[in-house]
Amino acid sequence: MHLQETVLCATSPTSSAAGPGLIAIHDIQTGATLASFKQTSAGSHSVALLESRNSQGGFIIASQPDKSILNVYNFQKDQISLKIVLPEKLTCIALDRRGDLCAGGTAAGRIFIWETASGIMYKSWDAHYRQVNVLRFTNDGAALLSGSDDSGVNVWSVSRLLDDETQQEHMVPYCSLADHTLPVTDILCGIGLFPECRILTSSVDHSLWDLSSRSVLTTFQFPQAISCLAWDVTERLFFAASSDGSIHQMNLFRERESKIGLVTEAVGGGGVSDVIRVESEVARETRKKRLIVVGQQVKCMAISLSSSSLVVGTVEGLVQIYDIPSHQLIRTISTHKGVPISHVQTMIKPPDLIGHISLEIQIGSDTKDVIPVKPIVPFQRTRDVKSREAHEIAVMLPYYKKISKRDTLDYGLDEMLRDHSFFIQPLEDTLNGSGHVDPLSLKLRVSELESEVERLKEQLGKAKGVNDAMWDTVVQKLVGQAEDVDLTGKGVVVNDVEEEQRKRKRGRS
Repeated sequence: MHLQETVLCATSPTSSAAGPGLIAIHDIQTGATLASFKQTSAGSHSVALLESRNSQGGFIIASQPDKSILNVYNFQKDQISLKIVLPEKLTCIALDRRGDLCAGGTAAGRIFIWETASGIMYKSWDAHYRQVNVLRFTNDGAALLSGSDDSGVNVWSVSRLLDDETQQEHMVPYCSLADHTLPVTDILCGIGLFPECRILTSSVDHSLWDLSSRSVLTTFQFPQAISCLAWDVTERLFFAASSDGSIHQMNLFRERESKIGLVTEAVGGGGVSDVIRVESEVARETRKKRLIVVGQQVKCMAISLSSSSLVVGTVEGLVQIYDIPSHQLIRTISTHKGVPISHVQTMIKPPDLIGHISLEIQIGSDTKDVIPVKPIVPFQRTRDVKSREAHEIAVMLPYYKKISKRDTLDYGLDEMLRDHSFFIQPLEDTLNGSGHVDPLSLKLRVSELESEVERLKEQLGKAKGVNDAMWDTVVQKLVGQAEDVDLTGKGVVVNDVEEEQRKRKRGRS
């Protein structure tokens, strides 16, 4: 199966933009629609995705802004596979990397956390004073980050949220990041493990945090409020979109001339006093190189898997793809024009995608059972201690192809050491006492190898001559036997003269 990158986008109809909402998957290269999942309307930060991998199908969940319903889709059919009734309307949701835990935030500042495979509600607590706008799990799933209208960003330890002994205690966050003064609009987590990872948070101001020291590293100030973020996977740069349709590229490195030449150094890290103002750049051309003007309000952004393209969703229903190095508009997907794009995300095309199934089909097997979907059941609306103690969950073990003994390579330690000494011996012979290569020894070694090659060529020629002689003898013998065959069927032998000559020769010998 060829790996193909796709764009998943979700639409959120408004009163001014009538029409049903949906979730669609497009080819990032052509913009063609590969699949669509209808009967849903999801707001910002209200769509979460688990990709299909390890011989297990993934799923998509989308919370509805006007009702306490969570829609669940899988990639193998375009209809809703499950509707989950929630205790409250959710303003944002999040899945951990393995899809085992689901978290949801409400307008009252409350957060719920469920186990997807059993539906058990592990915890429900008041995390903020006002509406929760965004939830994010760290890359390893060890922490949950929440951003709210109360300008606070709280970091919660997942192990404490799931611990039985802390269920009756008042939840205290691992740390609170309180340097924002206005509602938090977006949070992104770096690739490191908790608490060594870094995070980006956006509001009217914009900050880069270090969770290990629980302190702000750098503050970025923009001329407009920041609505959404996109961070490169290598953490070299990030994009910040403002409400006026401008997307700012901020490099987290810079190059400068020094006595030893061109030096690359990190940007920021000075703490609370380290403030980088976008408007303070002197060169106008530099601002142009770091600015993408979309021309309409940006609702969401994502960076491609290869970090070469920026995918932008707008309020007018356009999905625009920009080349990051040149900031040129490559492609526009206008399939959803007129309906705001609330979520965009890039991913590898699922192997079990409806209409594009590309699986390894075994003879005599049913195609529906080739790749089962990761189980997800209705969530509990209240905490139940008894069901939590006695609950059972289904776990899909990874599939490993059985390898026969003939396919395995039995490479013992003694053989490996012998081969290693063979390959490093020529190099050791050419080194002098100081550890440098001796030209004279190297020349002698080359001469020895050339003479050995000539000797091998000579032996190969002799072996080829012997083989040709054997071949000619066998062919002549077979031809002679064919001529002695009785062709008439009357017992008359063909070529009696040659037979008499052979008998004389045998008699002389």
